Amino acid sequence: RPVVFAVGIIIIVYLPILALEGVEGRLFRPMALTVMFALVGSLILSLTLMPALCATFLPRRAGEKRNRVVEFSQRLYRPGLQFALRRRNVVLGITLFLLLNAVFLATRLGSEFVPRLGEGALVINTVRLAGISLDESVRFGLQIEQALLKKFPDEVERVWTRTGTAEVATDPMGLELSDAFVTLRDRSRWKRARTQDQLVNVMEAELSNLPGMRMVFTQPIEMRVNEMVAGVRSDVAVKLFGEDFEILRAKAREIERVMRVIPGAADIVAEQMTGQPVLRIEVDREAIARHGIAARQVLDAIETLGPREVGVLQEGERQFPIAVLMDERYRNDVDAISQILVGTTSGDRVALGALARIRMTEGPSTINREWANRRIVVQGNVRGRDVGGYVAALRKALDRQVSLPAGYYLRFGGQFEHIERARARLLLVVPLALALIAGLLYFTYRSWLDAALVFTAVPFATVGGVIALWMRGLPFSISAAVGFIALFGVAVLNGLVLVSTIRHNLTAGSAIGEAIEHAAERRLRPVLMTALVASLGFVPMAFNTGIGAEVQRPLATVVIGGIVSSTLLTLFVLPVLYSMVGDRGRMMKRLAESEREPVA
Repeated sequence: RPVVFAVGIIIIVYLPILALEGVEGRLFRPMALTVMFALVGSLILSLTLMPALCATFLPRRAGEKRNRVVEFSQRLYRPGLQFALRRRNVVLGITLFLLLNAVFLATRLGSEFVPRLGEGALVINTVRLAGISLDESVRFGLQIEQALLKKFPDEVERVWTRTGTAEVATDPMGLELSDAFVTLRDRSRWKRARTQDQLVNVMEAELSNLPGMRMVFTQPIEMRVNEMVAGVRSDVAVKLFGEDFEILRAKAREIERVMRVIPGAADIVAEQMTGQPVLRIEVDREAIARHGIAARQVLDAIETLGPREVGVLQEGERQFPIAVLMDERYRNDVDAISQILVGTTSGDRVALGALARIRMTEGPSTINREWANRRIVVQGNVRGRDVGGYVAALRKALDRQVSLPAGYYLRFGGQFEHIERARARLLLVVPLALALIAGLLYFTYRSWLDAALVFTAVPFATVGGVIALWMRGLPFSISAAVGFIALFGVAVLNGLVLVSTIRHNLTAGSAIGEAIEHAAERRLRPVLMTALVASLGFVPMAFNTGIGAEVQRPLATVVIGGIVSSTLLTLFVLPVLYSMVGDRGRMMKRLAESEREPVA
């Protein structure tokens, strides 16, 4: 039963990972499934194959050999355990201090969705004035490529630029938008920077002298994931919804100014809405009344500037529309358009410029909508701090400094959307999984008190995980959350081993103090072995520097730090707790049994 329940506890621990969705689910669900299938397989083999192997190969008279490492560990552990049992208040005070300290540090960690992967490539999204010609846009892209290859020969391997929309329009962009893809060399060859963030800062400084252009630095996979999931290319996006373009533009400039001054902001840029030249022709009602011309006649003349369908050509079963189009010289010049003649009812001809007001204006280059509402996006990246902390500071600043008219509202997008969604899902499924573990512990011992004592391993493990993240300067992320989930199972197993042995000694008739000391010394080796096996397996992940190490590092850091704290607190604090509540629990149980006995 202990073996089955132990495996069941670890499997339940991984169930919350299966509930993750989106990008985080794609990343970590295979790991959870692999662990669960491996555990089920190992359970089947341990109950079938292992007994057969033991019966076949173990000697009939097996003796226990001395182990100097274990004996040395026991000599160190015995006086520490005795001191803890004599100074229970001191031990509990230190434990409480560590728990409170971990809670305080947890509020200072910050948060992000998934650590930014070093993909070995960069994307520089450039935005120029709307209406720019294709030749000029290509010239700008070539200038960026030459500058990067010349100034970063040890860092940049190749550069290529894509401008506008491809034939397969999976990523529709105007000619004013270009993506410069930069393939980086191996990091050991870099001379102008040691990290990718430093390299981005240096590149941004070198390209900042190019006029009439705004830049946003990101990575190819990161950009695609953000676009597909959140509809933006950056870490944080503030979406402003409303109807009036002028109000949207004005408020977007205010939001952009606020975002720039918050520490950690980088590549802050507002969505370009204007810059598209528009020919505006308004019929002068008084003028057409003086000349006796109907507004419909003027509008018919204006329609000839563009293709106007006037008939259909039938060729067998096929039909072709017939359209009339004004000559090219009349469509590219405002003065020429003003000279277009419009006929009157008397047969006279009047120039269009005398019947309408004709002028070139600047209109919106794009009109974006979301949920049937017009919206403008101010977006940017976060460098040097966590995304969650930046968004929290941004919310407070926007509430103080930006006031929106009625009918206008803000929504946050980008990577922050993923954080909120994953956090909401984990807050629902992790407590449910912990409740299931508590239920399994109760069915193991048939005692809520013993189940609660074993369950203290969860906060003990959390202390080490939080302190380890803080010491390495890592924010809380989905990777760290998965590490805590994996940690809870191992931590509960150590408490399960110790409490089971204490209960066995009590059943054999030992006193509470003797039962605790004997169980703690007897179970020292399996507790240490469980901790070492679980923690050493994560050491390569914790210190890996290759591609993808950024996602693995928080997970491994949490597991190693949590196992260390859980093991130490389980070996010293759990016996203290059992010595304080164990006698009382047994007395209450005996009283309850005596009250149920019939009176003779």
